[in-house]
Amino acid sequence: MGGGVTAVVAFHETGFDVAMADELVFYTHPMSRGRVARWMMEEIGQPYRTEVIDFGPMMKSAAYLEVNPMGKVPALRQGKTIVTETAAICAYLADAFPDAGLAPPPTSADRGAYFRWLFFAAGPIEAVATNKAMGFVLPAERAGMAGYGSLELVIGTLKSAVAGRRYIVGERFTAADVYLAAEMDWMMQFGIFPKEPEFLDYVKPLQARPAAIRAREIDDALLAAHPHPFAQAAK
Repeated sequence: MGGGVTAVVAFHETGFDVAMADELVFYTHPMSRGRVARWMMEEIGQPYRTEVIDFGPMMKSAAYLEVNPMGKVPALRQGKTIVTETAAICAYLADAFPDAGLAPPPTSADRGAYFRWLFFAAGPIEAVATNKAMGFVLPAERAGMAGYGSLELVIGTLKSAVAGRRYIVGERFTAADVYLAAEMDWMMQFGIFPKEPEFLDYVKPLQARPAAIRAREIDDALLAAHPHPFAQAAK
């Protein structure tokens, strides 16, 4: 069972509170891609401390920029190790806590497919979703310059990959499923991806995992105190 401890960030002019040697410190906001990393944090079953970083001055403060120079969440710190980028956090945690069984061993034949789909989600899926949400349309004659090619190509590739499968790699749940299922769920909610039967059959059982439910409950509880500024502006 996960050990997430939720706390408002301990912020000082000189920086954030110093973490214990191997303490996992999770920097996030409840309305961000940190929700994906939160699910992974809950899956590994290790205690961790949450520091909520609000959008605006706090996220761009000198103190937080020492953690992530991009001024974005999520980020993870374990001792002197800092990891940013959601897919990297998922991969790091899977390897740092092998007893959770969330990554195929380095010698496994499934290792290649595991990385393939984890970074397919972080690369082509993320890029094509951002472009669609922003209304960017690639000229057909320049589609080859984009790593994802086209929205139709990404959807078709993903549809074939998950059709009839419980997990994206072999017969076990991995960090690739965390990232991929979370991304697909978000895409379908906001109409970026169609609600294809193959997508729903893959995503719904994974979103019903106890760790996924715990993660949503933690972040949903934080939303009232830490709303997204875009949501506020839309009211």
